[in-house]
Amino acid sequence: MQAFRKILSITALTASLALSAAFTAEASPKKDFKVAWSIYVGWMPWGYAADHGIVKKWADKYGINIEVTQFNDYVESMNQYTAGAYDAVTLTNMDGLSIPAAGGVDTTAVIVGDFSNGNDAVILKDKAKLEDVKGQNVNLVEFSVSHYLLARALESIGSSERDVKVVNTSDADMVAAFQTPDVTAVVTWNPLVSSILETPSARKVFDSSQIPGEIIDLMVANTDVLKDNPDFGKALAGIWYDTMKVMTAESAEGKAARETMGKASGTDLAGFEAQMAATKLFDKPADAVAFTASPNLPMTMDLVRTFLFEKGLLGNGAPSADVIGIEFPGGIVHGDKGNVKFRFTTDYMNAAAKGTL
Repeated sequence: MQAFRKILSITALTASLALSAAFTAEASPKKDFKVAWSIYVGWMPWGYAADHGIVKKWADKYGINIEVTQFNDYVESMNQYTAGAYDAVTLTNMDGLSIPAAGGVDTTAVIVGDFSNGNDAVILKDKAKLEDVKGQNVNLVEFSVSHYLLARALESIGSSERDVKVVNTSDADMVAAFQTPDVTAVVTWNPLVSSILETPSARKVFDSSQIPGEIIDLMVANTDVLKDNPDFGKALAGIWYDTMKVMTAESAEGKAARETMGKASGTDLAGFEAQMAATKLFDKPADAVAFTASPNLPMTMDLVRTFLFEKGLLGNGAPSADVIGIEFPGGIVHGDKGNVKFRFTTDYMNAAAKGTL
């Protein structure tokens, strides 16, 4: 009997130690992080940073591990993040609200990297005025930023989507589609825009430079993950601004970096620099902070959430565009304060601006 009791005692002690270890492990901040990105001029720096030791430099500084993965399918990268397989992902402000936030994943914009300033465009065949789009089928990726750009373009001429017919077309098929006789109007983004405009009949009639600051490219992270270990956000900021210094430098190293990014995105140095010219890149943290803290950002997000609500993209049965709360710097919230799922913060970018990373 004594031996049996001794076994029970040892078992109880083992269980107690295991439970204690479990609680300790639970209390320890997460150390291993996964970041997803996809091909776009404003997101190429993440791949470059991973390949050239910049990611490792900042991960090592904070005693963490960061694995960076390229996705060829943009939507899939967002779906994987929303499912919890990744801690951070590159996406636009519109997609951040309609996919992870609408999916219930509390998401924070750590880096406001750029906004499209001409990279997204409405292109017509053998027509030179935006008004000529009326009555046409318009090929685009439905419910994407292209769809949003079309809506804003039509608004600019006092028109609406009722005056056109949207034809959902994969971005992978867009260039080939424009070469067919039946396709006379498309809305898409670079590098597809540049390829289509090489066609003699193609005419750009509206682009994102006419709605500056509305199509915003971000690096976002799971809010709970950031709360658990803010060093992950600090490392992301360090990676971004270190890479910006290289990417924008008028030096042999800067040129080589842009050439490398261009090649990785399927173009050459000239093509990549042309895309950069159509992008308002926030290479300096103070500029990103000013943009993010501006009263213009809440106004932009009002336009975006209204568009998404009208398209039924804020969740089944959403009663209004207020269904999801969006938090801005200073604690300003648009929408349901009890359901904040999308957040803009200047914390990490401000630390970079102050040199306190």
